Formats: sequence, C-alpha cells, structure tokens
Amino acid sequence: MTDDRAPRRPGRRIEVDEESVRQSLAGLVLTIVELLRQLMERQALRRVEQGGISDEQIEELGLTLMALERNMVELREHFGLTEDDLNLDLGPLGPLLPRDR
Repeated sequence: MTDDRAPRRPGRRIEVDEESVRQSLAGLVLTIVELLRQLMERQALRRVEQGGISDEQIEELGLTLMALERNMVELREHFGLTEDDLNLDLGPLGPLLPRDR
C-alpha cells in the first residue's frame, strides 16, 4: 500500500501562537468597527448640514459619537494596537481608513 499524499517539507509548517491569532483577530474586528464608526460619523455630519435634525438630536449624536471614539481608544490600548494598525493598506487604492482629522 502506497501513500499518495505529498511528503511534508521541513520549514513549511506555519507556527501560530494563540496571542498572535488573538491580536490579529482583534485588529480585524476593530478595523471593521472603526470603518463603521467613521461612516456613521460622516452620515451624522451630513444630516446636521442638511438641517434635518433638532438641536437635541445633534447633541445626542455628538455625545454618542464621542463615547464610541473613547471606547475605540480603550479597545485599541487593551489589545496594544494603534490607529495605524487598523488602517489596512489597499495597495493602489490607498489606505482603508481616511484620516481627515
């Protein structure tokens, strides 16, 4: 009986430790959350500029967006990530997250 599977090559095995997987997953999730946060912020600014919401709603939106940004900072710090870690390079398209602040 022969074994048709290709032989294992030394040095081709991927070494993965739990901490690097955890860090990578956290970075991916936080990147998606940050992208959504920025989109929500832009949408809120458009609504404010169009005048379709009350002063009370503007205040609530502002407080909510500031709290969300604070939470993102805390999560980045918890996982040891920076803003740049979340900004994926899309090659010729440029960075995923525009930093227009």
